[in-house]
Amino acid sequence: MKSKSVATYGILIALAFLLSYIESIIPVPIPIPGIKLGLANLVVISGLYTMGAKEAFVLSIIRIILVGFTFGSPSTMIFSLAGGILSCILMIIFNKTKLLGITGVSIVGGVAHNIGQILVAIWVVKNVRLIYYLPFLLLSGAVTGTIIGLLGSIIVSRIRRIIV
Repeated sequence: MKSKSVATYGILIALAFLLSYIESIIPVPIPIPGIKLGLANLVVISGLYTMGAKEAFVLSIIRIILVGFTFGSPSTMIFSLAGGILSCILMIIFNKTKLLGITGVSIVGGVAHNIGQILVAIWVVKNVRLIYYLPFLLLSGAVTGTIIGLLGSIIVSRIRRIIV
């Protein structure tokens, strides 16, 4: 890896880590556990559109592992990894198809993250009734995906202006 790539990874991972921490100290006014804004996904969606798929995937996984060890537990890390991996894979696929813009890809990512987490929760607790929780998570994933996507599109357009 070139020095510039290593430095870029370091800065983006630190930024995603910081955004995860900020998000963890902001109280969510919704009484449904697990609903978050997903601020760190700004870094992932921006990385996907400015650096590439592999780089965004690596950023996401490293951030989830670091945040899991620092602020979470092994169980929260498993849920986050399941959601993060499914989210990244689907965002990469939809990005490559060019069917959706940045906001659409972000919505897919938000919804996929929640689907991945609920599937793992059902598997871990061995209770399929958790599926009733899914509509609330899908709605929150769509709303937060929209917010992150809109912000991400602003960031990506500004980064592209600097790079060009």
